[in-house]
Amino acid sequence: METLDRKMTRGDMLKLSVLGGAALMLPLERRARTQLAVADRIPESRLPKPFQVPFAVPPVLRPVRKGGKTDYYQITMRANKVPILPGFPKTEIWGYNGITPGPTIKVMQGREAVVRQINRLPRRHPSLGYESWTSVHLHGSASLPQYDGYAEDVTYPGEFKDYRYPNNQNARTLWYHDHGVHHTAENAYMGLAAQYHLHDEQELSLPIPHGKYDVPLTIKDAIFGTDGQLIFDDGSSRGGHDSLMGDVVLANGAPWPVMKVERRKYRFRILNASISRGYDLALSSGEPLSIIGHDGGLAPAPVDVDHFRIGMAERYEVVIDFSKYRVGQSVELRNLGLENTIDFAATDKVMRFDVVSEARDKTNNAVPEVLNPGNYPRNPMRLKESQMAGVHRLELGRTNGMWTINDGIWDPKRVDERCELDEIEVWEIENKSGGWFHPLHIHLIDFRILSRNGRAPFPWEQGPKDVAYVGEGETVRVLGQFGPNKGKYMVHCHNLVHEDHDMMMQFEVGTGGPDPVTSAPPKPISRMRPL
Repeated sequence: METLDRKMTRGDMLKLSVLGGAALMLPLERRARTQLAVADRIPESRLPKPFQVPFAVPPVLRPVRKGGKTDYYQITMRANKVPILPGFPKTEIWGYNGITPGPTIKVMQGREAVVRQINRLPRRHPSLGYESWTSVHLHGSASLPQYDGYAEDVTYPGEFKDYRYPNNQNARTLWYHDHGVHHTAENAYMGLAAQYHLHDEQELSLPIPHGKYDVPLTIKDAIFGTDGQLIFDDGSSRGGHDSLMGDVVLANGAPWPVMKVERRKYRFRILNASISRGYDLALSSGEPLSIIGHDGGLAPAPVDVDHFRIGMAERYEVVIDFSKYRVGQSVELRNLGLENTIDFAATDKVMRFDVVSEARDKTNNAVPEVLNPGNYPRNPMRLKESQMAGVHRLELGRTNGMWTINDGIWDPKRVDERCELDEIEVWEIENKSGGWFHPLHIHLIDFRILSRNGRAPFPWEQGPKDVAYVGEGETVRVLGQFGPNKGKYMVHCHNLVHEDHDMMMQFEVGTGGPDPVTSAPPKPISRMRPL
Protein backbone atom coordinates (compact mmCIF):
# COMPACT_ATOMS: atom_id res chain seq x y z
CA MET A 1 0.00 0.00 0.00
CA GLU A 2 1.07 3.52 -0.69
CA THR A 3 1.00 5.44 2.57
CA LEU A 4 0.21 9.14 2.22
CA ASP A 5 -8.30 -9.45 51.70
CA ARG A 6 -11.82 -8.56 53.30
CA LYS A 7 -15.14 -9.61 51.92
CA MET A 8 -17.52 -6.70 52.02
CA THR A 9 -21.23 -7.57 52.13
CA ARG A 10 -23.98 -5.40 50.71
CA GLY A 11 -24.91 -4.45 54.28
CA ASP A 12 -21.35 -3.34 54.92
CA MET A 13 -21.44 -1.35 51.70
CA LEU A 14 -24.62 0.47 52.61
CA LYS A 15 -23.35 1.22 56.13
CA LEU A 16 -20.23 2.73 54.66
CA SER A 17 -22.32 4.73 52.24
CA VAL A 18 -24.30 6.28 55.09
CA LEU A 19 -21.04 7.55 56.55
CA GLY A 20 -19.61 8.57 53.23
CA GLY A 21 -18.26 5.75 51.12
CA ALA A 22 -15.21 7.60 49.87
CA ALA A 23 -13.69 8.50 53.21
CA LEU A 24 -13.86 4.96 54.60
CA MET A 25 -13.11 2.87 51.55
CA LEU A 26 -10.17 4.67 50.05
CA PRO A 27 -7.64 3.85 52.79
CA LEU A 28 -8.36 0.16 52.19
CA GLU A 29 -7.72 0.72 48.49
CA ARG A 30 -4.45 2.52 49.15
CA ARG A 31 -3.18 -0.30 51.40
CA ALA A 32 -4.05 -2.86 48.75
CA ARG A 33 -2.17 -0.97 46.08
CA THR A 34 1.00 -0.49 48.15
CA GLN A 35 1.17 -4.28 48.47
CA LEU A 36 0.67 -4.79 44.77
CA ALA A 37 3.36 -6.56 42.77
CA VAL A 38 2.83 -5.99 39.07
CA ALA A 39 4.52 -7.42 36.03
CA ASP A 40 7.22 -5.37 34.41
CA ARG A 41 5.95 -2.96 31.82
CA ILE A 42 6.88 -3.85 28.26
CA PRO A 43 9.58 -1.46 27.03
CA GLU A 44 8.42 0.63 24.12
CA SER A 45 11.15 -0.93 21.97
CA ARG A 46 9.50 -4.34 22.39
CA LEU A 47 5.95 -3.30 21.67
CA PRO A 48 4.44 -4.48 18.37
CA LYS A 49 4.77 -2.05 15.50
CA PRO A 50 1.58 -0.28 14.45
CA PHE A 51 -0.60 -1.53 11.60
CA GLN A 52 0.08 -5.28 11.99
CA VAL A 53 -3.40 -6.56 12.90
CA PRO A 54 -6.82 -6.29 11.19
CA PHE A 55 -9.59 -4.01 12.37
CA ALA A 56 -12.71 -5.79 13.63
CA VAL A 57 -16.21 -4.68 14.59
CA PRO A 58 -17.83 -6.05 17.76
CA PRO A 59 -20.83 -8.36 17.20
CA VAL A 60 -24.36 -7.00 17.43
CA LEU A 61 -26.29 -8.41 20.38
CA ARG A 62 -29.60 -10.02 19.45
CA PRO A 63 -32.62 -9.99 21.78
CA VAL A 64 -33.36 -13.26 23.54
CA ARG A 65 -37.04 -12.38 23.25
CA LYS A 66 -39.37 -9.72 21.88
CA GLY A 67 -42.68 -9.00 23.56
CA GLY A 68 -45.06 -6.15 22.76
CA LYS A 69 -42.97 -2.99 22.67
CA THR A 70 -40.10 -4.46 24.67
CA ASP A 71 -36.94 -6.24 23.58
CA TYR A 72 -35.12 -8.44 26.10
CA TYR A 73 -31.34 -8.89 26.14
CA GLN A 74 -29.00 -10.88 28.35
CA ILE A 75 -25.32 -10.17 29.02
CA THR A 76 -22.87 -11.96 31.28
CA MET A 77 -19.92 -10.04 32.68
CA ARG A 78 -17.07 -12.51 32.84
CA ALA A 79 -13.31 -12.85 32.62
CA ASN A 80 -11.68 -14.17 29.50
CA LYS A 81 -8.19 -14.47 28.07
CA VAL A 82 -7.94 -12.99 24.60
CA PRO A 83 -5.12 -12.31 22.15
CA ILE A 84 -4.35 -8.59 22.00
CA LEU A 85 -0.63 -7.98 21.52
CA PRO A 86 1.04 -10.04 18.79
CA GLY A 87 3.96 -12.03 20.18
CA PHE A 88 2.77 -11.88 23.80
CA PRO A 89 0.61 -14.21 25.92
CA LYS A 90 -3.16 -13.78 25.93
CA THR A 91 -4.46 -10.97 28.10
CA GLU A 92 -7.08 -11.42 30.82
CA ILE A 93 -9.93 -9.00 30.26
CA TRP A 94 -13.30 -8.52 31.91
CA GLY A 95 -15.91 -8.17 29.23
CA TYR A 96 -19.61 -8.04 28.56
CA ASN A 97 -20.11 -11.59 27.27
CA GLY A 98 -16.37 -11.99 27.71
CA ILE A 99 -15.28 -9.62 24.94
CA THR A 100 -14.02 -6.07 24.83
CA PRO A 101 -15.45 -3.87 23.57
CA GLY A 102 -18.64 -5.71 24.45
CA PRO A 103 -21.39 -6.47 21.95
CA THR A 104 -23.10 -3.50 20.33
CA ILE A 105 -26.79 -3.13 21.14
CA LYS A 106 -28.95 -1.57 18.42
CA VAL A 107 -32.47 -0.42 19.26
CA MET A 108 -35.29 1.60 17.73
CA GLN A 109 -36.85 4.65 19.30
CA GLY A 110 -40.09 3.73 21.05
CA ARG A 111 -39.12 0.16 21.87
CA GLU A 112 -38.15 -0.35 25.51
CA ALA A 113 -35.13 -2.56 26.21
CA VAL A 114 -34.65 -4.78 29.25
CA VAL A 115 -30.99 -5.71 29.56
CA ARG A 116 -30.16 -8.39 32.11
CA GLN A 117 -26.60 -7.94 33.40
CA ILE A 118 -25.22 -11.02 35.17
CA ASN A 119 -22.07 -10.62 37.24
CA ARG A 120 -20.00 -13.77 36.88
CA LEU A 121 -16.68 -11.99 37.30
CA PRO A 122 -14.00 -13.48 39.56
CA ARG A 123 -14.68 -12.62 43.20
CA ARG A 124 -11.58 -10.43 43.25
CA HIS A 125 -9.48 -8.54 40.76
CA PRO A 126 -6.49 -10.66 39.66
CA SER A 127 -3.81 -8.18 40.73
CA LEU A 128 -5.48 -5.36 42.68
CA GLY A 129 -7.44 -7.70 44.96
CA TYR A 130 -10.66 -5.69 45.39
CA GLU A 131 -14.09 -7.34 45.30
CA SER A 132 -15.48 -6.99 41.82
CA TRP A 133 -18.82 -5.28 42.31
CA THR A 134 -20.26 -3.54 39.27
CA SER A 135 -22.94 -1.07 38.29
CA VAL A 136 -23.88 -0.67 34.63
CA HIS A 137 -24.46 2.86 33.34
CA LEU A 138 -26.05 3.40 29.94
CA HIS A 139 -24.31 6.67 29.20
CA GLY A 140 -26.56 9.01 27.24
CA SER A 141 -29.88 7.48 28.31
CA ALA A 142 -32.54 9.35 30.27
CA SER A 143 -33.05 6.29 32.46
CA LEU A 144 -34.91 6.22 35.77
CA PRO A 145 -32.53 6.59 38.75
CA GLN A 146 -32.70 2.90 39.70
CA TYR A 147 -31.61 1.89 36.19
CA ASP A 148 -29.02 4.63 35.63
CA GLY A 149 -26.00 2.78 36.99
CA TYR A 150 -25.87 4.82 40.18
CA ALA A 151 -22.43 4.31 41.70
CA GLU A 152 -23.68 2.81 45.00
CA ASP A 153 -26.21 0.51 43.29
CA VAL A 154 -23.75 -2.34 43.01
CA THR A 155 -24.13 -5.90 41.78
CA TYR A 156 -21.76 -8.42 43.37
CA PRO A 157 -20.39 -11.55 41.70
CA GLY A 158 -23.16 -14.14 41.81
CA GLU A 159 -25.89 -11.52 41.34
CA PHE A 160 -27.80 -10.06 38.40
CA LYS A 161 -29.86 -6.99 37.67
CA ASP A 162 -32.42 -6.23 34.96
CA TYR A 163 -31.96 -2.70 33.63
CA ARG A 164 -34.88 -1.06 31.83
CA TYR A 165 -34.18 1.54 29.16
CA PRO A 166 -37.01 3.64 27.66
CA ASN A 167 -35.28 4.41 24.32
CA ASN A 168 -37.58 7.39 23.82
CA GLN A 169 -34.88 9.91 22.95
CA ASN A 170 -33.73 10.91 19.50
CA ALA A 171 -31.19 8.78 17.59
CA ARG A 172 -27.74 8.82 19.14
CA THR A 173 -24.60 6.88 19.99
CA LEU A 174 -24.70 5.78 23.61
CA TRP A 175 -22.40 3.42 25.44
CA TYR A 176 -22.71 1.15 28.44
CA HIS A 177 -19.88 0.83 30.92
CA ASP A 178 -19.16 0.05 34.54
CA HIS A 179 -19.90 2.64 37.23
CA GLY A 180 -19.26 0.69 40.48
CA VAL A 181 -18.27 3.03 43.29
CA HIS A 182 -14.51 3.49 43.61
CA HIS A 183 -13.74 0.84 41.02
CA THR A 184 -15.10 2.41 37.86
CA ALA A 185 -11.63 3.03 36.46
CA GLU A 186 -10.32 -0.47 37.12
CA ASN A 187 -13.46 -2.21 35.84
CA ALA A 188 -13.68 -0.13 32.69
CA TYR A 189 -9.94 -0.55 32.11
CA MET A 190 -10.36 -4.32 32.30
CA GLY A 191 -12.79 -4.02 29.40
CA LEU A 192 -16.31 -3.36 30.66
CA ALA A 193 -17.40 -0.95 27.92
CA ALA A 194 -19.48 -1.21 24.73
CA GLN A 195 -21.53 0.89 22.32
CA TYR A 196 -25.33 1.14 22.18
CA HIS A 197 -26.98 2.67 19.11
CA LEU A 198 -30.43 4.23 19.27
CA HIS A 199 -32.04 4.77 15.86
CA ASP A 200 -35.15 6.70 14.85
CA GLU A 201 -37.04 7.08 11.59
CA GLN A 202 -35.69 10.55 10.87
CA GLU A 203 -32.07 9.42 11.19
CA LEU A 204 -32.65 6.30 9.11
CA SER A 205 -34.28 8.38 6.35
CA LEU A 206 -31.11 10.45 5.82
CA PRO A 207 -28.77 9.47 2.97
CA ILE A 208 -25.82 9.21 5.37
CA PRO A 209 -23.91 5.92 5.61
CA HIS A 210 -25.88 3.07 7.16
CA GLY A 211 -25.42 -0.67 7.59
CA LYS A 212 -21.87 -1.92 7.17
CA TYR A 213 -20.73 1.61 6.37
CA ASP A 214 -21.89 2.81 9.82
CA VAL A 215 -18.96 1.67 11.96
CA PRO A 216 -18.51 1.69 15.76
CA LEU A 217 -14.99 2.81 16.65
CA THR A 218 -14.03 2.63 20.33
CA ILE A 219 -10.59 4.02 21.22
CA LYS A 220 -8.66 3.51 24.44
CA ASP A 221 -5.06 3.30 25.61
CA ALA A 222 -3.49 0.63 27.80
CA ILE A 223 -0.31 -0.51 29.57
CA PHE A 224 0.86 -4.12 29.24
CA GLY A 225 3.30 -6.20 31.27
CA THR A 226 5.85 -8.57 29.79
CA ASP A 227 3.43 -11.38 30.72
CA GLY A 228 0.85 -9.82 28.39
CA GLN A 229 -1.42 -8.70 31.23
CA LEU A 230 -2.88 -5.25 31.75
CA ILE A 231 -1.10 -3.03 34.25
CA PHE A 232 -3.27 -0.56 36.14
CA ASP A 233 -1.04 2.38 37.05
CA ASP A 234 -3.12 5.37 38.12
CA GLY A 235 -0.27 7.30 39.71
CA SER A 236 -0.63 5.77 43.18
CA SER A 237 2.98 4.57 42.95
CA ARG A 238 3.96 8.19 42.37
CA GLY A 239 2.19 9.45 45.49
CA GLY A 240 -1.22 10.28 44.06
CA HIS A 241 -4.16 9.04 42.02
CA ASP A 242 -4.02 11.25 38.97
CA SER A 243 -4.20 9.43 35.64
CA LEU A 244 -3.52 6.33 33.61
CA MET A 245 -1.57 6.92 30.43
CA GLY A 246 -0.98 3.91 28.22
CA ASP A 247 1.61 3.50 25.49
CA VAL A 248 -0.59 1.23 23.35
CA VAL A 249 -3.61 2.62 21.52
CA LEU A 250 -6.43 0.13 20.94
CA ALA A 251 -9.16 0.57 18.36
CA ASN A 252 -12.04 -1.83 18.99
CA GLY A 253 -9.68 -3.78 21.22
CA ALA A 254 -6.87 -4.18 18.67
CA PRO A 255 -3.53 -2.33 18.74
CA TRP A 256 -3.26 0.17 15.88
CA PRO A 257 -5.30 -1.98 13.45
CA VAL A 258 -5.75 -1.75 9.69
CA MET A 259 -9.23 -1.42 8.16
CA LYS A 260 -9.90 -2.22 4.52
CA VAL A 261 -12.28 0.30 2.97
CA GLU A 262 -14.00 1.02 -0.35
CA ARG A 263 -13.85 4.28 -2.26
CA ARG A 264 -16.93 5.85 -0.67
CA LYS A 265 -18.09 7.58 2.51
CA TYR A 266 -18.04 5.80 5.86
CA ARG A 267 -19.65 6.91 9.12
CA PHE A 268 -17.60 6.27 12.26
CA ARG A 269 -19.16 6.43 15.72
CA ILE A 270 -16.02 7.40 17.63
CA LEU A 271 -16.06 6.81 21.38
CA ASN A 272 -13.13 7.71 23.61
CA ALA A 273 -13.21 4.92 26.21
CA SER A 274 -9.80 5.74 27.65
CA ILE A 275 -9.45 6.15 31.39
CA SER A 276 -7.49 9.41 31.28
CA ARG A 277 -6.30 10.18 27.74
CA GLY A 278 -7.82 12.72 25.43
CA TYR A 279 -7.10 12.73 21.70
CA ASP A 280 -6.85 15.33 18.96
CA LEU A 281 -7.83 13.34 15.89
CA ALA A 282 -6.91 14.09 12.28
CA LEU A 283 -6.22 12.29 9.02
CA SER A 284 -2.60 11.95 7.90
CA SER A 285 -3.62 13.25 4.46
CA GLY A 286 -4.91 16.53 5.87
CA GLU A 287 -8.33 15.92 4.32
CA PRO A 288 -11.28 17.17 6.39
CA LEU A 289 -13.54 15.09 8.58
CA SER A 290 -17.27 15.81 8.62
CA ILE A 291 -18.73 15.99 12.12
CA ILE A 292 -22.37 14.88 11.86
CA GLY A 293 -23.19 13.78 15.41
CA HIS A 294 -22.41 14.31 19.07
CA ASP A 295 -23.11 12.71 22.45
CA GLY A 296 -26.80 13.63 22.27
CA GLY A 297 -27.44 12.77 18.63
CA LEU A 298 -27.11 14.22 15.17
CA ALA A 299 -25.86 17.75 14.73
CA PRO A 300 -28.19 20.38 13.31
CA ALA A 301 -25.84 20.57 10.31
CA PRO A 302 -22.52 18.98 9.38
CA VAL A 303 -19.26 20.74 10.19
CA ASP A 304 -16.04 20.00 8.32
CA VAL A 305 -12.89 20.18 10.45
CA ASP A 306 -9.26 19.26 9.84
CA HIS A 307 -8.98 17.93 13.40
CA PHE A 308 -11.12 17.64 16.52
CA ARG A 309 -10.55 17.10 20.24
CA ILE A 310 -12.29 14.21 21.99
CA GLY A 311 -12.17 13.77 25.76
CA MET A 312 -12.98 10.63 27.67
CA ALA A 313 -16.61 9.45 27.22
CA GLU A 314 -17.31 11.91 24.41
CA ARG A 315 -18.81 10.50 21.23
CA TYR A 316 -18.56 12.04 17.78
CA GLU A 317 -20.13 10.68 14.61
CA VAL A 318 -17.70 11.42 11.82
CA VAL A 319 -17.92 10.86 8.05
CA ILE A 320 -14.71 10.15 6.16
CA ASP A 321 -14.81 10.21 2.36
CA PHE A 322 -12.44 7.57 0.99
CA SER A 323 -13.41 8.33 -2.62
CA LYS A 324 -10.71 11.01 -2.44
CA TYR A 325 -8.05 8.30 -2.50
CA ARG A 326 -7.00 5.84 -5.19
CA VAL A 327 -7.22 2.09 -4.79
CA GLY A 328 -3.91 1.12 -3.22
CA GLN A 329 -3.55 4.23 -1.13
CA SER A 330 -3.59 4.34 2.66
CA VAL A 331 -4.46 7.04 5.15
CA GLU A 332 -3.90 7.03 8.89
CA LEU A 333 -6.10 8.27 11.72
CA ARG A 334 -3.61 10.22 13.80
CA ASN A 335 -3.57 11.66 17.31
CA LEU A 336 -1.99 15.12 17.29
CA GLY A 337 -1.68 15.09 21.08
CA LEU A 338 -3.13 17.32 23.79
CA GLU A 339 -2.00 19.30 26.79
CA ASN A 340 -2.09 17.42 30.11
CA THR A 341 -1.46 14.04 28.53
CA ILE A 342 1.71 11.95 28.29
CA ASP A 343 2.81 10.97 24.82
CA PHE A 344 4.73 7.82 23.92
CA ALA A 345 6.44 6.67 20.74
CA ALA A 346 3.29 5.46 18.97
CA THR A 347 0.42 7.21 20.74
CA ASP A 348 0.35 9.61 17.80
CA LYS A 349 -1.26 6.82 15.76
CA VAL A 350 -4.69 5.24 16.13
CA MET A 351 -5.31 3.07 13.05
CA ARG A 352 -4.84 2.92 9.29
CA PHE A 353 -7.33 2.71 6.44
CA ASP A 354 -6.31 0.83 3.30
CA VAL A 355 -8.37 1.65 0.20
CA VAL A 356 -8.76 -1.74 -1.50
CA SER A 357 -11.61 -1.39 -4.03
CA GLU A 358 -14.14 0.81 -5.74
CA ALA A 359 -17.42 1.34 -3.93
CA ARG A 360 -19.60 -1.77 -4.05
CA ASP A 361 -22.65 0.21 -2.92
CA LYS A 362 -23.12 3.93 -3.53
CA THR A 363 -26.45 4.33 -1.74
CA ASN A 364 -26.54 6.35 1.47
CA ASN A 365 -23.33 8.01 0.42
CA ALA A 366 -24.02 11.67 1.14
CA VAL A 367 -23.95 14.25 3.92
CA PRO A 368 -27.01 16.53 3.60
CA GLU A 369 -26.91 20.17 4.67
CA VAL A 370 -29.62 19.60 7.29
CA LEU A 371 -29.20 16.59 9.57
CA ASN A 372 -31.37 17.25 12.58
CA PRO A 373 -34.32 19.63 12.40
CA GLY A 374 -34.58 19.27 16.17
CA ASN A 375 -38.32 18.76 16.48
CA TYR A 376 -38.19 16.73 19.69
CA PRO A 377 -38.63 17.45 23.42
CA ARG A 378 -35.74 18.86 25.43
CA ASN A 379 -33.59 19.53 22.40
CA PRO A 380 -30.82 21.61 23.98
CA MET A 381 -29.92 23.26 20.69
CA ARG A 382 -33.28 25.09 20.73
CA LEU A 383 -32.97 26.33 24.29
CA LYS A 384 -32.14 29.98 24.94
CA GLU A 385 -30.18 31.38 27.84
CA SER A 386 -33.03 33.80 28.49
CA GLN A 387 -35.20 30.79 29.48
CA MET A 388 -32.96 29.75 32.38
CA ALA A 389 -34.30 29.60 35.93
CA GLY A 390 -30.86 30.00 37.46
CA VAL A 391 -27.13 29.37 37.34
CA HIS A 392 -25.30 26.58 39.16
CA ARG A 393 -21.55 27.01 39.60
CA LEU A 394 -19.21 24.05 39.84
CA GLU A 395 -15.54 24.46 40.72
CA LEU A 396 -13.29 21.52 39.88
CA GLY A 397 -10.25 21.26 42.12
CA ARG A 398 -7.92 19.15 44.21
CA THR A 399 -7.78 19.16 48.04
CA ASN A 400 -5.51 16.97 50.20
CA GLY A 401 -4.85 14.70 47.25
CA MET A 402 -8.55 14.21 46.48
CA TRP A 403 -10.27 15.46 43.35
CA THR A 404 -13.20 17.67 44.29
CA ILE A 405 -16.27 19.51 43.03
CA ASN A 406 -16.97 22.66 45.02
CA ASP A 407 -14.43 21.41 47.60
CA GLY A 408 -16.49 18.27 48.23
CA ILE A 409 -15.91 14.59 47.52
CA TRP A 410 -18.54 11.94 46.78
CA ASP A 411 -21.09 11.46 49.55
CA PRO A 412 -24.22 9.49 48.55
CA LYS A 413 -26.18 11.03 51.46
CA ARG A 414 -25.54 14.58 50.36
CA VAL A 415 -27.45 16.32 47.57
CA ASP A 416 -25.22 18.99 46.13
CA GLU A 417 -27.53 20.68 43.61
CA ARG A 418 -31.31 20.74 43.25
CA CYS A 419 -33.40 21.36 40.15
CA GLU A 420 -37.12 21.48 39.55
CA LEU A 421 -38.54 19.04 37.03
CA ASP A 422 -38.18 20.40 33.48
CA GLU A 423 -36.35 23.49 34.73
CA ILE A 424 -33.91 25.06 32.26
CA GLU A 425 -30.61 25.95 33.85
CA VAL A 426 -27.10 27.13 33.11
CA TRP A 427 -24.28 25.22 34.74
CA GLU A 428 -20.97 27.10 34.87
CA ILE A 429 -18.00 24.76 35.27
CA GLU A 430 -14.60 26.18 36.23
CA ASN A 431 -11.43 24.10 36.26
CA LYS A 432 -9.13 25.27 39.07
CA SER A 433 -7.34 21.96 39.63
CA GLY A 434 -4.10 23.05 37.93
CA GLY A 435 -2.40 21.00 35.24
CA TRP A 436 -5.36 18.81 34.31
CA PHE A 437 -8.39 18.72 32.07
CA HIS A 438 -11.71 17.25 33.17
CA PRO A 439 -14.40 15.86 30.84
CA LEU A 440 -17.43 16.52 33.05
CA HIS A 441 -20.46 14.27 32.53
CA ILE A 442 -23.92 15.32 33.72
CA HIS A 443 -26.22 12.29 33.90
CA LEU A 444 -29.84 12.32 32.63
CA ILE A 445 -29.73 15.36 30.35
CA ASP A 446 -28.35 16.61 27.06
CA PHE A 447 -26.96 20.11 27.06
CA ARG A 448 -25.68 22.77 24.74
CA ILE A 449 -22.27 24.33 25.26
CA LEU A 450 -22.84 28.07 25.39
CA SER A 451 -19.30 29.30 25.77
CA ARG A 452 -15.73 28.41 26.60
CA ASN A 453 -13.84 31.16 28.46
CA GLY A 454 -16.40 33.63 27.20
CA ARG A 455 -15.90 32.63 23.58
CA ALA A 456 -17.91 30.45 21.26
CA PRO A 457 -17.49 26.67 21.56
CA PHE A 458 -15.21 24.92 19.11
CA PRO A 459 -16.73 24.11 15.70
CA TRP A 460 -16.90 20.40 16.50
CA GLU A 461 -18.87 21.08 19.73
CA GLN A 462 -21.91 22.65 18.08
CA GLY A 463 -24.36 19.86 18.79
CA PRO A 464 -26.13 18.17 21.73
CA LYS A 465 -23.68 17.03 24.39
CA ASP A 466 -23.60 15.21 27.74
CA VAL A 467 -19.86 15.58 28.40
CA ALA A 468 -18.08 18.94 28.50
CA TYR A 469 -14.32 18.99 28.04
CA VAL A 470 -13.09 21.52 30.62
CA GLY A 471 -9.46 22.28 29.93
CA GLU A 472 -6.85 23.56 32.33
CA GLY A 473 -7.93 26.97 33.64
CA GLU A 474 -11.07 26.97 31.51
CA THR A 475 -14.62 27.98 32.38
CA VAL A 476 -17.34 26.29 30.32
CA ARG A 477 -21.02 27.27 30.46
CA VAL A 478 -23.68 24.75 29.43
CA LEU A 479 -27.47 24.99 29.10
CA GLY A 480 -29.89 22.11 29.62
CA GLN A 481 -33.40 21.13 30.67
CA PHE A 482 -33.55 18.86 33.70
CA GLY A 483 -35.93 15.98 33.07
CA PRO A 484 -37.82 13.92 32.15
CA ASN A 485 -37.41 12.01 35.43
CA LYS A 486 -37.41 12.90 39.10
CA GLY A 487 -34.67 11.58 41.32
CA LYS A 488 -30.99 11.65 42.14
CA TYR A 489 -28.32 11.57 39.44
CA MET A 490 -24.57 11.94 39.37
CA VAL A 491 -22.15 14.51 37.97
CA HIS A 492 -18.53 13.49 37.71
CA CYS A 493 -15.25 13.78 35.89
CA HIS A 494 -14.79 11.13 33.22
CA ASN A 495 -11.12 10.84 33.95
CA LEU A 496 -12.18 7.74 35.84
CA VAL A 497 -9.20 7.94 38.20
CA HIS A 498 -10.50 11.33 39.26
CA GLU A 499 -14.05 10.03 39.59
CA ASP A 500 -12.91 7.23 41.89
CA HIS A 501 -10.80 9.65 44.03
CA ASP A 502 -13.37 11.44 44.29
CA MET A 503 -14.58 14.01 41.78
CA MET A 504 -18.27 13.13 41.84
CA MET A 505 -21.39 14.69 43.31
CA GLN A 506 -25.14 14.30 42.85
CA PHE A 507 -28.06 16.49 41.97
CA GLU A 508 -31.76 15.86 42.54
CA VAL A 509 -34.53 16.67 40.10
CA GLY A 510 -37.82 17.48 41.82
CA THR A 511 -38.83 15.55 44.94
CA GLY A 512 -40.21 12.08 45.54
CA GLY A 513 -38.22 10.29 42.87
CA PRO A 514 -37.38 6.60 43.22
CA ASP A 515 -34.41 5.67 45.37
CA PRO A 516 -31.57 4.70 43.02
CA VAL A 517 -30.28 1.91 45.32
CA THR A 518 -33.37 0.29 46.86
CA SER A 519 -36.02 0.63 44.13
CA ALA A 520 -34.74 -2.17 41.88
CA PRO A 521 -31.94 -3.99 43.70
CA PRO A 522 -29.91 -6.82 42.18
CA LYS A 523 -30.84 -10.41 43.00
CA PRO A 524 -28.89 -13.64 43.49
CA ILE A 525 -28.34 -15.68 40.35
CA SER A 526 -30.06 -18.58 42.17
CA ARG A 527 -33.33 -16.61 41.83
CA MET A 528 -32.86 -15.86 38.14
CA ARG A 529 -35.66 -16.93 35.81
CA PRO A 530 -35.68 -16.75 32.01
CA LEU A 531 -36.49 -13.35 30.53
